[in-house]
Amino acid sequence: MIIERISSLFAPSFDWIQVEVTSYCNAACIYCPRTVYRHSWEDRHLPLETFRKLEPVLPKTRHLHLQGWGEPFLHPGFFDMVAIGKKAGCRVGTTTNGMLLDGETIRRLISSQVDMIAFSLAGTGHENDRIRKGTRLSKVLEGIRSLKREKEKGGTLKPAVHVAYLLFRSGIGDLEKLPGLLKDSGVSDVVVSFLDFVPSEELQEEVIAPATSSEKDELRSRLEGIREEGERQGIHIHHPMGSVVYEGGGCSENVLRALCIASDGSVTPCVFTNLRAHQASHVLAGKKRAYEPLVFGNIERQSVKDIWQQKEYRAFRGTFRAGELLPPCRGCPKLRRT
Repeated sequence: MIIERISSLFAPSFDWIQVEVTSYCNAACIYCPRTVYRHSWEDRHLPLETFRKLEPVLPKTRHLHLQGWGEPFLHPGFFDMVAIGKKAGCRVGTTTNGMLLDGETIRRLISSQVDMIAFSLAGTGHENDRIRKGTRLSKVLEGIRSLKREKEKGGTLKPAVHVAYLLFRSGIGDLEKLPGLLKDSGVSDVVVSFLDFVPSEELQEEVIAPATSSEKDELRSRLEGIREEGERQGIHIHHPMGSVVYEGGGCSENVLRALCIASDGSVTPCVFTNLRAHQASHVLAGKKRAYEPLVFGNIERQSVKDIWQQKEYRAFRGTFRAGELLPPCRGCPKLRRT
């Protein structure tokens, strides 16, 4: 016991740990690697006993996010993981497609004191359902409103409700409808993002990458316009052209103070560096290239502390400080300066 306490003093402190609790999903979003690589994709649930191997570092982790490339509510032990994170003192959150949010799930979200739940959207009308196949915007919005009603009934503020909004190039014209769509829904924050990982050449035309100053200014003006409209409605709208720059060379994945656990227990810097597919390719800067994973260990065999402190992982983090990135990170849109 004394040794464990002394050891914990030297454990790393994380801003967040993202855990892919499952790589199964009940949707087939056209931009998701799971859909594009469906013929070689590996579906698996992270075993609860493997998740428990995170317990030594959770007390020094500010936020535990239970979501990866799958739908978290498909995991039968999801709320057990929530309980473990809450007991350790973490702020616990998740991201969902919203299709499994029935009354019982809503009540458990509230009773388990989940701090935040984000709903994924990619449009303000029928385009959302076309892009996020297997989901329905109307059902997601009803789930959000049902959650608001249950929170009001119980007199609680948790979970905070966010929207993770993926903006396609073809959807820029409908962006102004977003604040009105979410008005009085109970949503407090919206995070707008662009298509960063492009798993197929067909999706390249949907990438938002303004090339000139005037294009950047026009896009920023649109985004600022919805941000201001959102503020008038009490909704905080965050967008990539006004984002916080983290440590780690400006990588929005905060690789110097965060990490990800894949559904097989692998430890990676971010969700983009360990896809559950074989012989995959993607498009970067308009060119097709082979997908390169970046894995530094597995919590089935080593502690998070040992993996984080090993020579190879320390060297990786050093590349961000030195500005000499490894191939999987070079040119990544998560490093984009706007």
